[in-house]
Amino acid sequence: MAPEVGVGPWPGGPDAWPDLDVDGVRRYDPDLLAHGDRRNVVDRYRYWTVEAVVADLDTRRHPFHVAIENWAHDLNIGSVVRTANAFAAAEVHIVGRRRWNRRGAMVTDRYQHLRHHPDVDDLLTWARDAGLPVLGVDNLPGSVPLEGYPLPRACVLLLGQESVGLSDAARAACTDVLHIRQFGSTRSINAGAAAAIAMHTWITLHA
Repeated sequence: MAPEVGVGPWPGGPDAWPDLDVDGVRRYDPDLLAHGDRRNVVDRYRYWTVEAVVADLDTRRHPFHVAIENWAHDLNIGSVVRTANAFAAAEVHIVGRRRWNRRGAMVTDRYQHLRHHPDVDDLLTWARDAGLPVLGVDNLPGSVPLEGYPLPRACVLLLGQESVGLSDAARAACTDVLHIRQFGSTRSINAGAAAAIAMHTWITLHA
């Protein structure tokens, strides 16, 4: 039998509950205190409300953004969102179709800021107004290795969808396109895995 995830009801019952509000903000969720917290969150956030978790994350998110094109309902988006949450990315940008399969996010989309752009031009306009360079991640001719590249502290990492990679419009818009060096027989790696590697590369440089 697999071990239970999370924690049970707050020990001691309602009489032992902590103050629900901290500094005038609702931190603890009475339902979680009463029935236990089985969510996929670190222990620091046990029994906290979703709003309290998001507010706390907002005080320490990193200044990099992740964008992924979604022209054909890419199933990797959930994985990208989950990894972006793990590395405290500022925001995930979904370019193209607004709808995406949230199953792979494992509910982390509740805690991660998401922004939709109908097309690449809209993303570029937003990035330009925010003063952020857009860096593509794809193994295209003329791309440069991600390893050793001086990733800016504030930037947007843009990925294409699975199998087709970055669209022509996205490639043309990037300051640089970066590839992840490979040494085996496969032509490419999964888009969700590529996003995780790119984000962790930023983490090793700046976090």
